[in-house]
Amino acid sequence: QVQLVESGGGLVQAGDSLRLSCAASGRTLSNFAMGWFRQAPGKEREFVATINWSGGFTYYADSVKGRFTISRDNAKNMVYLQMNSLKPEDTALYYCAAAFGSSTYPRPDKYTYWGQGTQVTVSS
Repeated sequence: QVQLVESGGGLVQAGDSLRLSCAASGRTLSNFAMGWFRQAPGKEREFVATINWSGGFTYYADSVKGRFTISRDNAKNMVYLQMNSLKPEDTALYYCAAAFGSSTYPRPDKYTYWGQGTQVTVSS
């Protein structure tokens, strides 16, 4: 069992930056691929970014490519999402998730463990 707790969300203005953190407990994260997803009101959950177990491979949604960076620190059991140049359309509840496997996974059905989410609101 893995427990994931996101933090770092907040209310910011367009163009600002935020760094989301995901703290894991229960098992070492080095066994998992990790992902960030988001869900805006009235919309389906969508993929944001994923990173493989070692941190050597990452993959991003086109909507965030070049603005967001996913990283991990397996020694600290932490995953991060650095978000720069935020836009109002980035407003959503952001979730951290863990998947068994050695690759990167953009599909949410690949993920076994999910956090409760942290709210990001970007004003124009």
